[in-house]
Amino acid sequence: MRRVIVAVLLIVLIAPSAQAETYRITGKATFADSTPVTLDYVYVQCIPGDFACYQYRGAQSITDAYGYYSIVIDVTEDEDEMDILLNLRGENFTHTIDIQAHRDSSNNQMVQDIRLEQNPPPSGVFLGFGCFIVLFTLVFVSVLLRTGRRLSTREGRMQFMGMKQARMLECPTCKQMVAQHEFVMHLIVDHDMEAFEAGELSGRVMRRTWSEEE
Repeated sequence: MRRVIVAVLLIVLIAPSAQAETYRITGKATFADSTPVTLDYVYVQCIPGDFACYQYRGAQSITDAYGYYSIVIDVTEDEDEMDILLNLRGENFTHTIDIQAHRDSSNNQMVQDIRLEQNPPPSGVFLGFGCFIVLFTLVFVSVLLRTGRRLSTREGRMQFMGMKQARMLECPTCKQMVAQHEFVMHLIVDHDMEAFEAGELSGRVMRRTWSEEE
C-alpha cells in the first residue's frame, strides 16, 4: 500500500513538469534605419500585474553580428495565448505565446522580428573624428586671432616679415639708447674708447640687461 501511495505522489509531482515543452522565439532586431542591432540583449518582460508571466521575466538573448536573437523558455498549456514583452534598448514588443503554432512550425520556433523606433547611436570613430575637427578648428581660430593681434602693430608686422626689431642698449656714458649691434661702434667712435675697453663695457651692459629680463 505504501508503495502505491509513493508511486501516485511521484506521478502527481512529475506530471506538471512532463507537460512543459520548449518554446523558442527567434528573429532579427534592427534600428529604424534598418541597420542590425548587434551585441545587445533582448529581455523578456511582463505586463504589470500579470503574475503568471513572472516566471519568464529575465530570460534573455544577445543579438549576433547580424542582429539575430533566440530566446528559449519552457511553457505549458496553461500559458498558451499569454502575452509577454520582448524588451530591447528600452522598447517593448508584445509576443503572444502560441503553443500550437510553435508545434506546427517547420523549425519548432516562432519568428518575431523587432524593429526599433530609435536610430543607431553614433559610432565611436565618427565621435573621435568630430572631436578632432572641433579641436583643430579651435586651434586654427586661436592662431588666426594671435596673428591678427600681431599684425595690428608696427612691431608685429615687422616680425611677421622677418624683420625683428633690434635690442636697444643704454649707453652708460651718454645715456643714449643705441642698437645692440651698433653699441661697440658707438663707444669707439663717439666716446673714443679702445676696442678692447669698448667690448668689455658692451659685455657688462648686455649682461645687466639679461639679468633684468630674467
